[in-house]
Amino acid sequence: MIPSGEERPLESSPSQEERLRADHYRFLSRLMAGPPNEAFLQTLRTLLGDESDLGKGLSAIAEAARSTTAEAASEEYHELFIGMGRGELVPFGSFYLTGFLNEKPLAKLRQDMMRLGIARADDVHEPEDHIAAVCEMMAGLILGEFGAAADLAEQRQFFDRHLEPWAAHFFEDLETAKAATLYRPVGTVGRLFMGIEATAFSMMD
Repeated sequence: MIPSGEERPLESSPSQEERLRADHYRFLSRLMAGPPNEAFLQTLRTLLGDESDLGKGLSAIAEAARSTTAEAASEEYHELFIGMGRGELVPFGSFYLTGFLNEKPLAKLRQDMMRLGIARADDVHEPEDHIAAVCEMMAGLILGEFGAAADLAEQRQFFDRHLEPWAAHFFEDLETAKAATLYRPVGTVGRLFMGIEATAFSMMD
């Protein structure tokens, strides 16, 4: 995703906590956008978690990455998300919410993208409500890559509209997908992180 060209006024730089949140969104986006190449697998193998549930999930990703190859990861990704006509999972918001692609959830996302100054990159041809794209948008909003960094109220609005209704469910399905090996702990990390975000936003009430 890229800025659409509409400028929003610049504000203060994101805090360390906000940058960490954006890093988590971007990490999930990178994993979901396509299979990891050998360089990214090497990075995944060095992940260090902690004793939190999320930290244990990151450690599990590192362990899974040490047990696979770029070729095997590519085959797994294809079987999970592409397949012969369709993969085991369909990582699009419209599909999860309506059972079909290119439905009202995508139209609502495109409306918000226009409002926020976000445009689809020219080399991307799939619908914008792919989980990787929506996570990338969230990271960009936090870091101010589409203009000013979005405040928490605007972040919450975007999250509530375009991630909260389906993303945790998608990642939960990924945890139990038959074809998932490397991507099983990715599902765990995604589910946990979406839960953390939903809880944090709910505390704003």
